Amino acid sequence: MDRDFYTEDHELYRQTVREFLTREVVPHRERWDEERWIDRRVFAAAATSGIYALQVPEQYGGAGELDYRYRMIVCEEVSRAHALSFALTLGLQDDLVLHYLLDLTTDEQKQRWLPGFATGEIIGALAMTEPGAGSDLRGIRTEAKQDGEDWILNGQKTFISSGIMADLVIVAARTNPGGGSKAFTLFVVESDWPGFTRGRKLQKIGLPGQDTAELFFDNVRVPSENVLGGIGRGLHNLMSHLPRERLGISAGAIALSRTIFDVTREYCFTRTAFGKPIGDNQHVRFELAEMATELDVAEAYVDKSVLAYNEGKLTPVDAAKGKWYTSELQKRIVDRCLQLHGGYGYMSEYPVGRAYIDTRIQTIYAGTTEIMKEIIGRDLARGHSHE
Repeated sequence: MDRDFYTEDHELYRQTVREFLTREVVPHRERWDEERWIDRRVFAAAATSGIYALQVPEQYGGAGELDYRYRMIVCEEVSRAHALSFALTLGLQDDLVLHYLLDLTTDEQKQRWLPGFATGEIIGALAMTEPGAGSDLRGIRTEAKQDGEDWILNGQKTFISSGIMADLVIVAARTNPGGGSKAFTLFVVESDWPGFTRGRKLQKIGLPGQDTAELFFDNVRVPSENVLGGIGRGLHNLMSHLPRERLGISAGAIALSRTIFDVTREYCFTRTAFGKPIGDNQHVRFELAEMATELDVAEAYVDKSVLAYNEGKLTPVDAAKGKWYTSELQKRIVDRCLQLHGGYGYMSEYPVGRAYIDTRIQTIYAGTTEIMKEIIGRDLARGHSHE
């Protein structure tokens, strides 16, 4: 099926992305995973080359490009480069941190933070999850109490992507003990502030190059000019930015699934067993046929979601549908592709083996599959009376 989705300008951009990855990422990706750390310089090079932060307005050093299809191209090409730890970090910056800094900041905050983000000198992180609060944001216990013009922040966060590397951390904290929808506020904590410490770099089973951390806040004094999006608006601001985050997961999931399928298809028609390519067996062809169909159908939904996002029409429910389905599809595709590779698929030097480990988190972060279904189910039930 022809994919009438990209223009000539998009394809020219694809060449830029591909050349950047070949030069700056592919030679280092294995070392990054072995060292569990991505060289920070690559993010400055990526931002300068327009690989992310395209949406930063021109007056702050960006391109002011709002078309999400450029972000999709980055997802596709980074997947083809088999650099998934790098892909996750780009997604964190472009699909999460940047949009908080674009949408919720004052003019003064934009002047302070966006120029550094546009050049890749500032790396950000989003700190919501706590040891006792994951999908249930209302369970957040980190708190901030007002002290004159400042706020005193205390608490702990965990599973924070880029938490070790980040210069700015957007922290969700409880500011109203009474609870309710106005109980939370977002604060931007800067890396060198007294009382802000980083715990251990967490040992994950996949995506080893992408640092994930525990963060601790012990009487951190946050000036009022680092309140993000207004006092008591934290929960609303978090919820309103979830569609973009979940679209990013869908884009990455479909890109990686397509990449591993293409690798496996090639393998099936070059690997021989019993005197013929394994792809000549009907069962293998049926497996490939099913996966090709599922990918085309899911890709059509993601493309539609991207265009809806460009028009400002992507709803939280539609984003949730895409997130759970494509992340679960990625798990199925990668698992089946590993099976078709046989013993070679279990070897870490093969892309499918590495993708198998890196894929598992997809159905968990940015809202679990179960939470996505609950969001969709509540929407379906809304407006219907119960007898």
